[in-house]
Amino acid sequence: MPSSFPIVSVVIPTYNRELFLSRALMSVVDQSFTRWEAIVVDNHSQDNTDEVIHNFNDSRIKLFKIHNRGIIAASRNLGVRAACGEWIAFLDSDDWWSPIKLERSLQFLNSGADIVYHDLFIVKNEKQKYFLKRAKTFQVQEPAYEHLIHYGNALTNSSVVVRKTLLEQVGGLSEKKELIAWEDYDCWLRIAKHTERFVRINEPLGYYWAAGGNASSTQQTMKTLQEFHSRYLKGRSDDVPAWFHYGKGRSLFYLKSYIKAIPHLVQSTFSGLPIMKLKSIITIISIYLISMLKRKKNEH
Repeated sequence: MPSSFPIVSVVIPTYNRELFLSRALMSVVDQSFTRWEAIVVDNHSQDNTDEVIHNFNDSRIKLFKIHNRGIIAASRNLGVRAACGEWIAFLDSDDWWSPIKLERSLQFLNSGADIVYHDLFIVKNEKQKYFLKRAKTFQVQEPAYEHLIHYGNALTNSSVVVRKTLLEQVGGLSEKKELIAWEDYDCWLRIAKHTERFVRINEPLGYYWAAGGNASSTQQTMKTLQEFHSRYLKGRSDDVPAWFHYGKGRSLFYLKSYIKAIPHLVQSTFSGLPIMKLKSIITIISIYLISMLKRKKNEH
């Protein structure tokens, strides 16, 4: 294999993100590990995306076009199919990496991991100088599939590097509309049926842009939970994970369906993570205070 042949293929879907894309690509160009290719899959942007890529003047950066019909998984799958590397690294066009991200990832992958991931610093504005909050991950334990079901999505998409043959084995990311916004989690679950070698790198190696544009509606969250239940929780009536109850309880709370929310919030306090238990208790208290205020208003 020629020394110039890419080992890692970085798949970057994008749409009208010229400024963010430039930052993301610069973070790839600045990597200490240099045997990579960056595959930008553009959903026919109306901005200067083509010019951004041309200005880098780097033959390792390749541009593909797609009409993905709002299904970002289609863009990622095209990038995977076009990839020459043994490993696929996913990077959203508004996120970016620290310079040692690929070097660190390859250390673990070459030691036997099939998929690696890590925390990302959360960024909420362009002028932010201090990064205290993280998009947190956790180590997937064996059996990986059951652990991911029980504790939820452990992996942040822009942190993942995964063996390409594994993605091919599971048929890539699902392009079904009902999986929009959690197609990555679905993919990790399907991969977990083929390998136990999930490794969390215990250091933040990138940045997650959380300044807007990615928030899903409460109604969409409810649809996602319903779809997840139908695909993965059928027959588990006595073993519904705490994170699922928490998500449903909080969504019902925001929809002001307080009576329906309480049983789910109570359930999430039994086996959920400490922060989830605390948030559930706070929400239950909030429901109690809201009901007390309504009662007082009715009395007057």
